[in-house]
Amino acid sequence: MSKINPRVRMIQNSVQANLLQRCNHIREELQQGVKKPYKEVIDICWGDAHSGGTKPLTFVRQVIAVCIYPELLQETTIAPDVKERARRLLRECPGGSVGSYAAAKGIPFVQDGVCEFISKRDGGVPSYPEDIFICSGSQNALMFVLKLLVHGKGLAQTGVLTPIPCYPTFVMGLTELGAAMVPYYLCEDDGWCLHVEELRRALATSRSHCNPRILYVINPGNPTGHVQSRESIEEVIRFAAEEELFIFADEVYQDMMYAEGSQFVSYKKVLFEMGPQYSNTVELASFHSVSKGIMGECGLRCGYVELVNLDPSVKQSVTSAFNTERNTAVIGQIALNIMVDPPKPGDPSYPTFSQEVKSIRDNLVHNVRQVQETVEALPGTSFQAGSGGIYAYLRLDLPQKALLQAKEEGTDPDLMYCSRLLEEEGVCLVVGKEHGQQEGTYHIRICIGTTSTRLKEVLRRLKSFHLRFLNEFS
Repeated sequence: MSKINPRVRMIQNSVQANLLQRCNHIREELQQGVKKPYKEVIDICWGDAHSGGTKPLTFVRQVIAVCIYPELLQETTIAPDVKERARRLLRECPGGSVGSYAAAKGIPFVQDGVCEFISKRDGGVPSYPEDIFICSGSQNALMFVLKLLVHGKGLAQTGVLTPIPCYPTFVMGLTELGAAMVPYYLCEDDGWCLHVEELRRALATSRSHCNPRILYVINPGNPTGHVQSRESIEEVIRFAAEEELFIFADEVYQDMMYAEGSQFVSYKKVLFEMGPQYSNTVELASFHSVSKGIMGECGLRCGYVELVNLDPSVKQSVTSAFNTERNTAVIGQIALNIMVDPPKPGDPSYPTFSQEVKSIRDNLVHNVRQVQETVEALPGTSFQAGSGGIYAYLRLDLPQKALLQAKEEGTDPDLMYCSRLLEEEGVCLVVGKEHGQQEGTYHIRICIGTTSTRLKEVLRRLKSFHLRFLNEFS
């Protein structure tokens, strides 16, 4: 392996990786009877709803089950709309089987459903199947489109304006593809808002070492939960038009809105409502997934990207390049079809489906309140509550003695904090450094896409540890 791609060697190991490794070791120690102050480890790092205790949606799993095992069509306990959806999806599979290959860009019937979903979501803005590319998750879709655009070295190296904080796998992907990350900072004191003035600063600074061509936005934010207003999106689109930037809109949390009165508005909807000056010129890639929203089907690995305003000749090259990619798993596409076309009022499965969705949303609201109440009563912490997504991103105001201790240990203060929290209380959280943060600030990320009982226990342990930590280093 001495001839491995040097870009791969440049990918830095996640600071979280060692923490997760230790988390697994502690689990093994508990199983072997090693005495700890706790009986179980609670890993609340991942944006994985099902591992966090959220139950899969019944309609989704029933349709998938019937598609995998069509003999279930004979079962009288299976609802008629489940059978009908399964029959329709099987008819769209070559050979009538989920074990067959699908078209490279996705099953046409599923593509059509995505188009109808987008158009309905955006108030009638048209969407076309030829612009929809179905991938094995939104991260794969992101990497595919980046691969098309990233090139050059030195001053010609493609620069990607990237929000800070941001989730680490995107940054690792930039390194792997040879792109230059151009960080722009979200404003924590203003609820993690995206300010165009900061975009201008980042762009001007970057031009001394790369060629910025892509603007990446996450809405709702990961890890911040901030949801952009229509006015903010309009400002970003105008900025991208002025600077000829290709917008990547990561919108995978769009159906996870929980703040009262908050509303998700897509970049595409705003773009087209701004008129032909923008809707005919600004290039946009919009991403969605079955993993992170109400579906929570992380393991099924399916998402899509819609490409807007690509030149027709470029689009043909994109299609050809996509044909070299592996086909997306059919079972994931079944879940995607249900995400964009769920049961409707009057369908036999609708009452159960609507109640399950309501329960997930109510749980998010309850969990955010739990976090807020805990932080309000906990010195040395603060929380800019978001409006959507599945994370709470807490700021730690650590004592000077703790910062000095971390320096002596040769580690980051928030990593030291999380490491001790894991050892003393058996709670594994995400270190703020993992996402990037302003110099001199420290954070932790908690996944609120979990059961309220589990989160309550996490917050109880966190409070106990945090007060001891402050007392030790005060």
